[in-house]
Amino acid sequence: MKFTKMQGAGNDYVYVDCFREKFPADPAKLSRAVSDRHFGIGSDGMILICPSEKADARMRMFNSDGSEGEMCGNGLRCVAKYVYDHGISKNETLKLETGRGILTVDLLIEQGKVHRAKVNMGEPILLSEKIPTTLPGDPPKNVPLNIEGTNLEVTCVSMGNPHCVIFVPEITDHQVLLLGPQLEKHPAFPRRINVEWIQVLSRSEARMRVWERGSGETLACGTGACGATVAGILTGRFDRSVKMHLLGGDLELHWSEKDNHVYMTGPAAEVFSGEWPT
Repeated sequence: MKFTKMQGAGNDYVYVDCFREKFPADPAKLSRAVSDRHFGIGSDGMILICPSEKADARMRMFNSDGSEGEMCGNGLRCVAKYVYDHGISKNETLKLETGRGILTVDLLIEQGKVHRAKVNMGEPILLSEKIPTTLPGDPPKNVPLNIEGTNLEVTCVSMGNPHCVIFVPEITDHQVLLLGPQLEKHPAFPRRINVEWIQVLSRSEARMRVWERGSGETLACGTGACGATVAGILTGRFDRSVKMHLLGGDLELHWSEKDNHVYMTGPAAEVFSGEWPT
């Protein structure tokens, strides 16, 4: 099976071109195998680039634990780059089918290759039952939550996948690596949750670390950065446009008052290609 390793702001996945390769018989098992950073290729998961009857291509993403995710913003930018660079479609604006519907991606091209991409991530989902969470509020804003004796205030939104955003004066390993996995599986989140820790630098700039549902800490999370931007605006911390500094690089976010959609701009890069034995 031929594959391509790609990354967006350090959020890395193994990509399989299912236009040319056979769809895996057991994608969950394959994702666990290729994602292993010691015995596999090494990645945050696997993304399948598939034909679509409704769009230029369809993205299916699997976390490193084999669970299938609804959406991945950094992964979607990389899918768009692959689709254009490898000739599946030469449209400079692509329609890509995802777990949260068809999303539009505008490509920023340099010397015939996609360098960056701007994704219309759609409207944030703010109803607690649709995020989903049992915490009160639509959405839950600054809701007290105690984890192992630590009192937190959390704000929850969905960008097609669920996010729990926590604003802190300074981000620590204890928060991300110890509290993150406990929050992921907290009973308040029936489908588990992604956890974003945010240090506000100004009304238009912040730092972020993320514990991703099914993958652990990753260098970036595009939907998480979008969710954190929405949470920051809803709680009065941010203006409408935010630059988010993640461990793997920067993302530019904008929640438009005009159409209520969140727009994310960031890099996409191809790392290497190879063959996985089947």
